[in-house]
Amino acid sequence: MAGRLISQIGPGLLAFVGVDAADTDDDLRRGSAKLAGLRIFENEDGKMALSASDVGGEVMIISNFTLLGRVRRGFRPDCTHAARPEKAKPMYDAFCDAVGEVLPVKRGVFGADMRIDAVLDGPVNLVIDTVELRNQERNA
Repeated sequence: MAGRLISQIGPGLLAFVGVDAADTDDDLRRGSAKLAGLRIFENEDGKMALSASDVGGEVMIISNFTLLGRVRRGFRPDCTHAARPEKAKPMYDAFCDAVGEVLPVKRGVFGADMRIDAVLDGPVNLVIDTVELRNQERNA
């Protein structure tokens, strides 16, 4: 795999996805729906009002457990609450499949050490926290 191009997209979204040990199928549903529906592309008035689907975009989804790293104490990230690969891989695959129902999806290689080149237009960087989404649904 070293030095090989695995996948690439044109204009669209680059999403890094980390699976928490406490994540559920409902969290997967919430997160994939939110990603697929994000309106972060500019319309003719220059406002962020269009989704990737509206602009014919694609999405590259990369698994990344270090997103869950906590650095509250010391300088070494604590990733112990990230899901183990036997849970994370099926959830990552299901997440990609769910987004793929709305947008063309390309993937990285789960668990691999990858070099990722990106050209960012903007950039707009967002965190979609499924725990936060879950809490919003409860309080709605």
